[in-house]
Amino acid sequence: MNDVAISVCDVTKLYKLYDKPSDRLKESLGLTRKKKYKEHYALHNLSFDIKKGECVGIIGTNGAGKSTILKIITGVLNPTEGEVKIDGRISALLELGAGFNMEYTGIENIYLNGTMIGFSKEEIDKKLDAILSFADIGDFVNQPVKTYSSGMFVRLAFAVAINIEPEILIVDEALSVGDVFFQAKCYKKFEEFKQQGKTILFVSHDLSSISKYCDRVVLLNKGKKVDEGSPKEMVGLYKRILLNHYDEDGEGEKNLSKQDDDTWKSNYKINPDVDEYGDGTATIVDFAVVDEDGVVTNSIEKGTKFTIKSKVRFEQDIDSPIFTYTFKNIQGTAITGTNTMYEKVNIGMAKKGEVYVASFEQVMNLQGGEYLLSISCTGYSGGEFKAHHRLYDVINITVVSDKNTVGFYDMFSEASAEKIN
Repeated sequence: MNDVAISVCDVTKLYKLYDKPSDRLKESLGLTRKKKYKEHYALHNLSFDIKKGECVGIIGTNGAGKSTILKIITGVLNPTEGEVKIDGRISALLELGAGFNMEYTGIENIYLNGTMIGFSKEEIDKKLDAILSFADIGDFVNQPVKTYSSGMFVRLAFAVAINIEPEILIVDEALSVGDVFFQAKCYKKFEEFKQQGKTILFVSHDLSSISKYCDRVVLLNKGKKVDEGSPKEMVGLYKRILLNHYDEDGEGEKNLSKQDDDTWKSNYKINPDVDEYGDGTATIVDFAVVDEDGVVTNSIEKGTKFTIKSKVRFEQDIDSPIFTYTFKNIQGTAITGTNTMYEKVNIGMAKKGEVYVASFEQVMNLQGGEYLLSISCTGYSGGEFKAHHRLYDVINITVVSDKNTVGFYDMFSEASAEKIN
């Protein structure tokens, strides 16, 4: 295979879905000639190569086939058609602790897993201190793992998997285990693997991590490969799939200027627990977040321009209404926001039946991560504050970043250092 570590060639995985267990039994016994099942292709003619030393990400919506191809690569599943060739020893962080015996102690499970991977007792002896140090669960290593908390269990499982120094590391959403300090340790180890030139196959919904670590990305949709290329290109295409802007039949992207039912908000999954209220004098009839390419989306790349739009219909005359937006983190803390009053935009008298669109254009300086967007139309009447219509935490916004700094936002500093003596 020369410089290729993983070769996936025309892999198909077909599942037969039966309405009743008896239908499966009848077919297996040859008691019926009628087809009793529906065919479901988890993967269909999937092909890609990963070169030695590459860090390649796989992204896609739920049901795209990401976990299925990882299980085929690691030998957990067999393909219906096609083949996978591997050149190098694999460590897979898929279902952490799947090979653990719950009756064994932590130490015994370390040796059990090491033996299953192919290490001798002497080789495991040399790695034991590193595994125990990484897991950091103290004397619990001498207790049966059935007595562990879920946090201790995944810490030990991760420590075993990541400290065997494989040639190929396969990771499936496993870097978010444990508390924040353990997660930082996991990412540091991950970066060490990358610096050492190990081959890494990385599956994650965290687009910031995909952008930061991966050299190349494979995008899947409904079991098929859509495309492969740079993280930026594939994340952009993934955003279009999320918002149904991609034509899966191969005829290109859908016309972004024509939404399915002439509303922007139809492109979003609205928070089912949105906090909505107001005095009924105005109605937010539509809203959108638009990236620098003019695409209605809920994913914005850090450092790029984007616009927040809200469309409001006035149910009665309102003098000097105020349009607002706020970003919160997922813990509910307001991070940033503004409104037309702060920005010195004077609306004047909005008449009954009139519709206004407020636009806020800015550069995305928030750190990579998940945020909640709130929008509202408010104002003052007789010196009293009025909430005409508010939608708190109406949609989530993903900020995609390949470099984060300390805190909530990035100052985009230009750093330098020079020796002066």
